[in-house]
Amino acid sequence: MAWLNIIKESFSHHIIFSVGLLLIAGYFFGKLFEKLKLPTITGYIVAGIIIGQSGLQLIHKSNFESLNILSEITLSFIAVIIGSEFSFHKLKVYGNKIIILTLSQMLLAFFFVTFGLFLIGFSFYICLLLGAISAATAPAATVVIVEQLRARGKFVDYLYGIVALDDAGTIVLFSLSFALSAALMGNSDIALNETVFHAFLEIGISILIGASAGIIIHLIAKTKKNVNELKIITLGIIFLATSINLSLHYSPLISNMTIGMVLINLDKKNIRVFNSIKPMTAPLYAIFFAVAGIELNLQLFLDWKILITGVVLILLRGSGKYLGIYLPSFALKIEPKIRNYLGFSLLPQAGVSIGLAVFVKGSELFSTSSSAIQTEINQMLNLLLFSVLINEIVGPFLAKISILKNLNRRT
Repeated sequence: MAWLNIIKESFSHHIIFSVGLLLIAGYFFGKLFEKLKLPTITGYIVAGIIIGQSGLQLIHKSNFESLNILSEITLSFIAVIIGSEFSFHKLKVYGNKIIILTLSQMLLAFFFVTFGLFLIGFSFYICLLLGAISAATAPAATVVIVEQLRARGKFVDYLYGIVALDDAGTIVLFSLSFALSAALMGNSDIALNETVFHAFLEIGISILIGASAGIIIHLIAKTKKNVNELKIITLGIIFLATSINLSLHYSPLISNMTIGMVLINLDKKNIRVFNSIKPMTAPLYAIFFAVAGIELNLQLFLDWKILITGVVLILLRGSGKYLGIYLPSFALKIEPKIRNYLGFSLLPQAGVSIGLAVFVKGSELFSTSSSAIQTEINQMLNLLLFSVLINEIVGPFLAKISILKNLNRRT
């Protein structure tokens, strides 16, 4: 294909070409999957796979880092939207139930993956890391499907609440598991109390940054009648809050969720803040999921060990997520429709899981370990990438079905 080589050599290195290609490919595949009654975001991911490193390789690797910046921006918007669903009224009605369900699905996924993989022969320290990372749930797919379906109601309230709290819970759980794994590997320099303290410090400072940003936006919003001015100021503050968290290695997701929560609870009129930024989200969603696709490596399917173990990992995690919602729902007297389908909406897995895995590989734990342990950690990363690949394709499909079964459309 001479034309393909011409495109690669002449245009693929340019970031604007990459963004344009992702948008166009994402649009066409999104429409195709929509006609097939599948989630649009699955089409975006497949578009990324086809034009990315596992397909036509039309996106130059040098652009990946720049494209990831757009992903961070998208996650910022998604987090703010999730936070906007955390009104004090909803917390009063559902708060305790959401906390119990969040802890239940997170811990059950952790135990299922940890002990399930241990029983089939994995080292326990690797099982601990995989278990903690597998507890994470990706909020992006959930929010996009809810927005596209214009869904509302109890099901969405529970769903948003769980994916929001899951991020904070996973950070603490991972910190505990990381410290225990380090001890089992013989690395005594990583102390359990220091690691857990750092996890709570990360959550606390992220909330503080988000709360401060939310208050500033609220005060400015009261004085701005012009929607465009409000949009400019809001975007600027959200971007600053995100960059501060990233620079200090805190959680931009938690911080931006706090922004949304502070705004909606300080004044219901702040809904105009959310409405001002929502028109920008559609193209960002397309780019976000297409970027996720371009980085997925389909060569993982060629390794039968990863294939078999990856399927086991996916089933263990999915069972933990589903049963972690289903079982306690009886005691909490949650409606059967919500009880039967909510767990399926928690299967998407992406950024947080990959980020934690990359953290392990870049940590002192990895660099000071023996070559045998380093090999195991590399295998762990491959398993997680395989799990993410499947869960990001299958997860949105199951989430869409679950939301449709409980659908109340926004008016």
